[in-house]
Amino acid sequence: MATVAPTSSPVDTAPVSVASASSAGAAGGSVINVSSLVSQLVAATRAPQDALISNKTQTVTTEISSVGSLKSALSTFEGSLSSLDSPSAFNTLTANSSNTSAFTATADGSAVSGSYSVSVTQLAQGEQLVANAIVGGANAALGTGTLQLSLGASSFNLAVTGANDTLAGIAAAINTAPGNPGISAAVVTGTDGAHLVLTSTLTGQANTIQVAETDAGNALAALTYSTGNTTHYMPQTAGQLAQDAEFSISGIPYSSASNSVTGALTGVTLSLTGLTTTTTGSGPSAVTTDTPATLNVASDPSTIQSNISAFVSAYNTLAGTFTTLGGFDSTTGTPGPMMGDSLLTGIQNQVRAALYSVVNTGSSTYNSLASVGITTQSDGTLSLNAATLQNALSSAPGAVSALFSASTGVATTLNQQITQALSSQGSISSRSATLISQENALTTQTNTLNTQMTALTASLTQQYAALNTLLSSLQTTSSYLTQSFASLPSVQGTPNA
Repeated sequence: MATVAPTSSPVDTAPVSVASASSAGAAGGSVINVSSLVSQLVAATRAPQDALISNKTQTVTTEISSVGSLKSALSTFEGSLSSLDSPSAFNTLTANSSNTSAFTATADGSAVSGSYSVSVTQLAQGEQLVANAIVGGANAALGTGTLQLSLGASSFNLAVTGANDTLAGIAAAINTAPGNPGISAAVVTGTDGAHLVLTSTLTGQANTIQVAETDAGNALAALTYSTGNTTHYMPQTAGQLAQDAEFSISGIPYSSASNSVTGALTGVTLSLTGLTTTTTGSGPSAVTTDTPATLNVASDPSTIQSNISAFVSAYNTLAGTFTTLGGFDSTTGTPGPMMGDSLLTGIQNQVRAALYSVVNTGSSTYNSLASVGITTQSDGTLSLNAATLQNALSSAPGAVSALFSASTGVATTLNQQITQALSSQGSISSRSATLISQENALTTQTNTLNTQMTALTASLTQQYAALNTLLSSLQTTSSYLTQSFASLPSVQGTPNA
């Protein structure tokens, strides 16, 4: 019987690997890169919620910023109203002196227009005492004890010890003493020795200086001084005496301890700087001549014009904010962040209604902003015609005042509206509170989402770690079976008979 060659090859069993299911990042026998897979799944779950919260947060943040800008603009504009929203704001007066070397003056709203003759015959000054010379000099020891220094009705005690018993030490101690009412001390050294100089920083006849030794000693007697004890000090000159200012207004005499005088003429503050008198000659033949100066108190329309001009400028700045927040940029096709917003629209309507209102001023000619030269331009801002305003102030100052400051006046109404809007119960505060509440809620949502994603990460990590363990086990089994099949002998085909 002939032998028949085999017609088929031996059958091998190919190994089956589960490793193809693992990701490119799998390592160390791991079938699945659990960390990467979980991260991607969590990110995919979180993304739409993150986007929603982010969009809402951006919207709320923009609104908060816009309301803040509106609030700031209204506050700035409100500041311009304070100089126009009361009748006293239109009682602006100036006080001018014909001789500023003698005095200058200012006037407030309570002053009355008029012209007054002012004579200044004496200025207020503080007292100055110059002690007799100490031959030993500023650092010579004088002795110890206690000095009481008085200025007018006020006094303080100074302890003189071995540490400060010199003119220099005593002067320094006086200048730094607690309770010192206004006595300054210095040491002036001349050819005859060192002198203690005491000067009152307070002017007025009543503010005289006295120095007494209060410890019953006499070591410091050379520094004592009083009305009945002047031997230790050099004679005073006119420039060293304590004295009040002496002057008259329209022939009425007045004296003052200070050269700044507020009580002599209602609403007027005088600052005395020199005399209106001059003296020629000396002794019995001296002749004193008085040349009174003139004080003019008059209305000051320039200040009112300036305040109204500032009001127009402030409104134009506010109008610019209105446009930025609620307008539409046709060039970029971008709407303002508060375009169509009821809060902004409501405030704009209130402001415009006040600006365009007709006020009962008692004048049929001057009863609106337009009638005094304030008109609206095409872009919504205001324009001021200075000549028209000046003419109105000259012709009917009371009507101009009422137009702004009456109970229904433009400035008064605007001030009331803005004050209400900015109050704690106003529309802006209410909107701000709502937006802050929404912002806080979004923060809470973000925190909640973070917690949820942390929990989801932990859950998915646990699940895929278990799956990874199972797949790793199957991989091991597959490898074992593959090796076992490979060790079996090849199966040959059966020869044909």
